Amino acid sequence: MAGARESDLREGEVRAADEVDASVVGADREAGEARAGGAPVAGSRAWALPVAVVLVVLSAGYALWAGLGWWSTSTGDSVAYARERDEVLRVGQIGVVNFTTLDFREVDEDLDRWLDSSTGDLRREVEEGRETRREQIEQARTVTTSRVLDAAVTELDARAGTAALIAVVETTVAPEGGQPVKKTNRYRTALIRTDAGWKLAALGPVAAGGA
Repeated sequence: MAGARESDLREGEVRAADEVDASVVGADREAGEARAGGAPVAGSRAWALPVAVVLVVLSAGYALWAGLGWWSTSTGDSVAYARERDEVLRVGQIGVVNFTTLDFREVDEDLDRWLDSSTGDLRREVEEGRETRREQIEQARTVTTSRVLDAAVTELDARAGTAALIAVVETTVAPEGGQPVKKTNRYRTALIRTDAGWKLAALGPVAAGGA
């Protein structure tokens, strides 16, 4: 009887050992299949988070760079446009004053200023009628001076190089030996940007009640 029990115990120990070996082998097989099938393991999960963080940081950095670039370009364009408008306003006022200032004692100098301030058809008109105007001014024997009371740029296309300005001008006409007379008029002028800067291309009075 004792021998039979020992035999049964040995057989039980062998079966238990076989079961342990089988479970170990099964676990190793499952692990291998998981790696071969692309299932995530601890190492891949450890890499996933840092990579995601890097992508988020890079995306945020690009968005910031793009935003700053747009803001810088927009601001630069606004500043350039403001400078162009200020230059048109300055040149336009000077041109209007030049064209409304005449001294019969300095006719040629005044007409030269007309030419320097103008371009296109307006300049050609001054050149072609120069002699006639000189005679008219010398015969009138008056001194006309002007100053701009107010002015504004009403149109500006910086890319095309065109603009328009309206000005309120006070003019004083002093005939030789007579009393000076003051009057206020509004003028509209068109300007064109040339290689030498902005110049008047047209000039005319604005009728009372006109815009």
